[in-house]
Amino acid sequence: MNSTLIDSPVGVMAVLVAVVSFWFWLEKKSGWRIFDYLPPLIFIYATPVVLSNTGLIPYENAAYDFLRQYGLPIFICLMLIKVDVLGAVRIMGKGIFVMLIGTVGVVLGGFLAYALGQAIVTPDGFALKFPLPEDSWKAFGTLSGSWIGGTGNMTAAHAALDGTGEHMTMAAAADQMVYLIWLPLLLGSRAFADKFNRWMRVPANRLELMDQAAAAHQNSEQAPKMIQLLYLALIALSFTWISLELSHVLPPVVVGGATVISASTWLILLVTTLALVASATPARNLPAAHPIAMAIIYVYVARIGATMDLSNASLETMGAFVLMAYVWISIHGIFILAGAWLFRVDVHTLAIASAANIGGAASAPIVAAHHRESLVPASILMAMIGYALGNYLAILTGRLGQLLVS
Repeated sequence: MNSTLIDSPVGVMAVLVAVVSFWFWLEKKSGWRIFDYLPPLIFIYATPVVLSNTGLIPYENAAYDFLRQYGLPIFICLMLIKVDVLGAVRIMGKGIFVMLIGTVGVVLGGFLAYALGQAIVTPDGFALKFPLPEDSWKAFGTLSGSWIGGTGNMTAAHAALDGTGEHMTMAAAADQMVYLIWLPLLLGSRAFADKFNRWMRVPANRLELMDQAAAAHQNSEQAPKMIQLLYLALIALSFTWISLELSHVLPPVVVGGATVISASTWLILLVTTLALVASATPARNLPAAHPIAMAIIYVYVARIGATMDLSNASLETMGAFVLMAYVWISIHGIFILAGAWLFRVDVHTLAIASAANIGGAASAPIVAAHHRESLVPASILMAMIGYALGNYLAILTGRLGQLLVS
């Protein structure tokens, strides 16, 4: 282990929490417009990279191991028990299917972009090799998690696929590069609402029905009581314990010589499934689960940044991955347009559905507020469905790429 200024696990944990707290404080206090384009997540990831590569904190530490083994599954439990599929369906109707088709576009687009990044064949049969290493399927799976659900799914997929710091760096950089282009497109689509809705044959009363369903949906949450916090702790710790024990017992799944379900993959799949089952029970009504979950995951993102060794980074590889990410998002766009045409939904629903995938719970409400403010609660519910699917499908995206080169 490298010699660093701060080695104590408690000290390292304090640094990570301080980094997360600082950037969110600065965003709120300053009101700088830079955070509209580069959210705190980027700085929360990048700051520990600098700290570890300058010798202030280590690349390896017991605090990192604790966050990976216990913090991540606890986060998944707290995040997924809030999923309300029926609430989203009642408001958005067929828009849910449009989102799901866009999700299919993310999975297939990730696989096709990875395949393209491995080899491009010219008409004369000459194969050009992109500077993407074979194990970059881990980065594709990681980014797929973000584009199906959100930051939590990205980190869960990264852990399930045994990704390295470089894979997370590739995914985080591509995520923001695409976001800077895709979000303005989703926001700007409102200007073409009338023409788009006529082209898509949208029923005249669709928007009115959505507004009525949104008004009937109650989405208030009271401050938690002590006993409710204890219930949350009991659920999260129990599910984490059960999943950890089973992940060590269940055998790995090998396909074509490649291990597609390892112990770490089992852990993410098990805890995801248990949490989704709990979301169908009164546990979903427990308050404070979401803010606690998001606090945990941002600290975990800082933890990933701290493990990134810049001496192993490759700008050539990064550039190739970002290029393939633009190909990838184009495939998602084609799928979601096809879904809108098939189910005859309006441009507002289409934009929210895509934002729920690509931007997650952070971006979907922004797009919804710009298009139709009454749909903001529904956009959050739709993003939560992405959370529910993200872990499963992000792992699938990465493993499909792995099978391609195995």
